[in-house]
Order: sequence, then C-alpha cells, then structure tokens
Amino acid sequence: MAGAAREPLDGVRHGEEVEDLRRRLDHVPNRNAGAPRRAPGVGWRHGRPPPPVRHPRERPPHPRPLHAREARPPRPVLGLADGDTILDLASGSGEMLCTWARDHRVGGVGVDLSTVFTDAAVARSVELGVSDRVTFVQGDAATYVEEYDGGPVDVASCLGATWVGGGVLGTIDLLARVLRPGGLVLVGEPFWTTVPETEEAVRGAHARSVDDFATLPALVRSFGDHGWDLVQMVLADPDDWDHYAAAQWLSTRRWLDAHPGHELWQEMRDELDEAAYRHVTFTRPALGWGVFALLQR
Repeated sequence: MAGAAREPLDGVRHGEEVEDLRRRLDHVPNRNAGAPRRAPGVGWRHGRPPPPVRHPRERPPHPRPLHAREARPPRPVLGLADGDTILDLASGSGEMLCTWARDHRVGGVGVDLSTVFTDAAVARSVELGVSDRVTFVQGDAATYVEEYDGGPVDVASCLGATWVGGGVLGTIDLLARVLRPGGLVLVGEPFWTTVPETEEAVRGAHARSVDDFATLPALVRSFGDHGWDLVQMVLADPDDWDHYAAAQWLSTRRWLDAHPGHELWQEMRDELDEAAYRHVTFTRPALGWGVFALLQR
C-alpha cells in the first residue's frame, strides 16, 4: 500500500488545526501555505502545516485530527532532552519534527513518500531555523527502516499512517527496529467511539470495513498484549474534528473556485457537497483519534 500514493492536487492546501499537546501532539493555512491564516490545528492522513490537500483516494483513510497539539509534547512525560534523536515515519510537511527541534533542540529524520510534503518539510525547517538539526527524506517508510544504518534513536514515531507497517502493531514493530533500549514509540491511530452498524456509516467514517479500527479499550489492550506499556495518550475531541474538517472544506472550496476547468473539478465538487453532512452524521459521532506514547516492557 505504501507505494500506491499519488501526489496531492496542485493549489489545494490543507489546514492544521488545534493548538495544545505538543501544541496539543496536514494543517493551518499559514503564510507558507498560500491560504488564509487560522488557528493551528490538525492534519488528516499524515501531513502537517503547509501541505496541500490530498485527493480522497490518495492514501488509506487514516484521519489525524490533533496536529497542532503534536507540536508541543508534554516534555516531562516524553523526557525530551537536548540532542535527542527522532525518526518520524510518514512525516508529512515536518511540523512536529521541526517544532520539536526548535523548542527542545532535538534532531532527527522525517521520511515521507510524497515529494510535495518532503519539499514543504524542508522549507519549514529553514523557516524555523532548524535545517542543521533535521533532515527530510522522500521515500517509502518501511524500506527506509529496512535499509537504516544510523544509530538507535530516542523517539520513533508514526502518526496517522500506520498502514506503513501493515497496521498499528506492525508499525510499532517497525519503529522498534530503530529504537534505543528504553526509547519511546509514538503512534497515532483512529479508533471507534461508537462502532458503526451499517455499511453507509462505516464508509461515512472513512473506513473500508468495521475491522479497520478497534475501539479505544481494545486498542489500548492490544498495546499491552504486544509487550508495550502505554505511558501517555492524547485524544482528539469534537472541537479538534470540527477544526480539522472545516479547514478541508474551506481549502477544497477555494481550490474549486480557482480551478473551474480542472479534470477533477466535478469529483472534488461532489466530495465537498457531502463532506459536512458526512462529518456530522458519521465521522464526528463515531470516530476517535489519538496519539499514544509507548515503552517496551
């Protein structure tokens, strides 16, 4: 699946929504995004600050409504120290890694399949003055880990893109391969707050099957069963979802206004026609999302 992504549509920008775990742990339209400013927020699928909006079918449907919180971690819990190293898989436009490098003087590498997101991440590192401490690599995340020849890292993360490891537990195993003993794994993953009872509700919540996601208790249980202790979590709330979704509606509408003759115009118009209804009917009441910090037993 990791090799199937396409590039984002030109001219459409994601927003980043929510400001409080790591500024709460793909999007606030900011000056680099070419879109109007708004309060920081979260990303969808796996981007961060000024990334373009991706086509709905570009990646598996892993929402990510926490992003701005990701910029500012609870340092006492995560124990970030000057010089710590981080590997961030599916790093998007690099907001988390760049912000942590600025605020906590950590360093590291972000890996993302998209050239557009990788270019945005490099630009963000320059903007924040951390290009000497962080590097962004365009490529497949799983392949990068398989070929990794650097030293063990202090934090290994994959937020909202656990398809890179074939699911959340496979991604934890992938991250563990580059982690130092006692290092921290961060994963971002959706979960059902209410399990859908119809196919329409499943699809409306951006899932292909009810089995795509677990409930929160089942997800937390799976971490322990897999040999990891959950030591911190940050969960999206309805406001996070609303800010995230509204940023996409606005950016999609602006793209439609700017590209009336584009070959995908009608498809994106149809998507926007149903987006708000789908959000309030299916996604908001049924789907949760969280970032989970794990230590191996």
